[in-house]
This record gives sequence, structure tokens and C-alpha cells, in this order.
Amino acid sequence: MTRYLPVYLLIDSSGSMNGEPIHSVNEGLRMMLSALRHDPYALETVKLSLITFDLQVKEIFPLTSIEEIVLEEIVPPKSGPTHLGEALKYLVERYQKDTQEHQGKNNFSPMLFVMTDGKPSDLQLFNQMSQKIKTLKFGAIVGCVAGPKAKKEYLEMFAHPVVKLETTDSSAFGAFFKWVSDSISAGNKSSGLEGSNTLPPPPKEINIVI
Repeated sequence: MTRYLPVYLLIDSSGSMNGEPIHSVNEGLRMMLSALRHDPYALETVKLSLITFDLQVKEIFPLTSIEEIVLEEIVPPKSGPTHLGEALKYLVERYQKDTQEHQGKNNFSPMLFVMTDGKPSDLQLFNQMSQKIKTLKFGAIVGCVAGPKAKKEYLEMFAHPVVKLETTDSSAFGAFFKWVSDSISAGNKSSGLEGSNTLPPPPKEINIVI
């Protein structure tokens, strides 16, 4: 029986991501998927889930094998809040369903990557869910704050490490998603089932928040 590595991506799609930022994210996701498709081990073991959040939370696709993913273009609304708390709530529910569905299978600990260019608008729910996320058995939870308006202290409540992109252009997001693909490739070769997955060092475009 093949073990698999569940990987959840939570991507900010609020109005502030319009223009170059979301174009860069879409391009970065395509690059990430292409890199994973060139990794035979990732093709065999990795399952990705992509969830976006703005006023609404949208599951672009549930946990899906790399070769079966059809990547839709993420299109943000013109304006509106950033419901990261709702996204984390959805993730908790999805995680619990996925775990129950695959109960008894000898799988790797899941990985979670969360990216935002702002701060949560639903703070009360966010505070509750950020504590709940920490009780789940993720092997790695990585936060990314992008651009000058992103607030790292919120992601630091549940993610480690938290990395920072100074800009929201294609170079920055390209480097981030390349690092994500490298991290996933490294994570699915880890032998630990419930320990921290070993992440490769980030490229120079990405700063680890101390």
C-alpha cells in the first residue's frame, strides 16, 4: 500500500491581491505543479489541496494526486475582507474528514502552507481557529506574508516558520512557490509519520521572520 503525503495550500484571494499579485500567484502555482510533476516520487505520493479565501472560502480542489490536478485561474473580487479565520475553520473540517477517510493508512504527516498579503478580518474566529490548528498533527505549518501591508504576527500564532516576501511581484512569488515545491519534495521523503518535516533553506528572495 502506497503511503501518501497530504499537502494543503491556503492562498489569500482578497481584493488587495488583484493585478500583478494574483497573476504572479497563478503563475507560481503552475510552476510549482510543473516541478512536482517532474519528481517521480512526488507523482507517486503527494496529494495537494488548494483553498482560497477572501469574503468567501473556496476549495479549488480537494486532496488530489499531482497528475490529476486541473489548475483553475484564481480570480479575486474587486474588494472585500480577508476571512482567514473562515479558511482555517474550513481547513480543520476538511482535515478531520480526510483523516477519517484514510484512517489506518500509514501516511506521512500533512503539510500546510498559508499565504496572505494582509491580516484576518474575522479576528474572533481567527483567534479560535489558530489555536485549533495547532492541535492537529501537521508535520509542518509554514506561513508566508507578502508585501508591505502583511502582518506577520497573525501567522506566527500557529505557523513556524513564517517567511516574508518584500514584494508581490512574479520574482518573489516564483521563488516562494519554487521553495514550496522543494519543501514538498523533501517532506514526502521524510521517514517520520508525526514529526516535523525537514524544510530546505529558502532562497534569497525569501526572508525568515525571526
